[in-house]
Amino acid sequence: MKKIFALMMILMLGLMTGCGNENSDAKKKDPSNKVIIYTSMKDSLIGGIVNGFREKYPDIDVDWQSAGAGKIMAKLDTERQNGRITADVIWTSEIIDFYKMKNEGLLEQYRPTDFEKLLNPFDDYDGFFTAARLGMLGIVINTEKISSPPENWETIVTDPAYEDSFGIADPKSSGTAFMSMVLLEKELGWDYLLRLRENGIVKIKNSGRVVDETVDGNLSSCLSVDYVAYSEIGKGAPLKIAFPKKFLMVPSPVAIFKDSTHKDNAKKFVDYLLSKESQQKIADAGSVPVRNDVTLSERYNLPTPEEALKDGIKVNYSEVVADKDETLKKFSDLLK
Repeated sequence: MKKIFALMMILMLGLMTGCGNENSDAKKKDPSNKVIIYTSMKDSLIGGIVNGFREKYPDIDVDWQSAGAGKIMAKLDTERQNGRITADVIWTSEIIDFYKMKNEGLLEQYRPTDFEKLLNPFDDYDGFFTAARLGMLGIVINTEKISSPPENWETIVTDPAYEDSFGIADPKSSGTAFMSMVLLEKELGWDYLLRLRENGIVKIKNSGRVVDETVDGNLSSCLSVDYVAYSEIGKGAPLKIAFPKKFLMVPSPVAIFKDSTHKDNAKKFVDYLLSKESQQKIADAGSVPVRNDVTLSERYNLPTPEEALKDGIKVNYSEVVADKDETLKKFSDLLK
């Protein structure tokens, strides 16, 4: 009987100890201590940054969702109709959406702690969003189809190698594709876009797929985001990329939603994204950082941050916002 009683006491103590550990773990993994990020960045870029943030803040649960800028904005519209935006942070390359969200009162005004160390591409900067990278769009070629990348934008409308085989992502779903068309029209005129159409420009669903089609040889070339192309090159794909001047440079802003449920964590993520550590990850992935104290890899033929700002095509973003719907319709008609 004494043995049975002793055994029962041991079991009870074990259960009590187990309950204590479970409560302790629950505190460590507080489900409310999180940050939710919506981004158009691919895993080859955002993945390393999220991992670095988790190492710095192991108690914060990070939930990030990646999709094209168009899909993200559609998701946000649905969430607004349902009464609440789920995300705390948004990071895409669709600058126009950030101006629109700011005008609609959706964004928190926040000046990152390292702002003085950043290169700021916005003349009207007011803290509602901050550039996290200077995205470069270049001409990617499949080296089994074309021997060397072009030195200027004229080549892709005059060289027969690009006829019916130069791809671009759909401007409706890709913020970088939309801005690239805006920049090309600004620098080279609508006539240049007409010549692109006459030479058989091919519209592909999204920015990742257009590179895939070039890797597979279905396209001889395409317009691509810097790090997306370099990611494929790193995997052994037969690609090369060039960045003709003037540059198609599209800043990628990051912002915090005004009604964010986890605002303190959102600020921590934005500060980390703009820190030297995270900006080095951006440079290592094959994109242009917004800090000068970051080492640029010799593997990439990217411009320095200063060169990207100096030689990038300039536009008035407020004017682009006002004309976006009309501009998208023009591009859609052009790319039918």
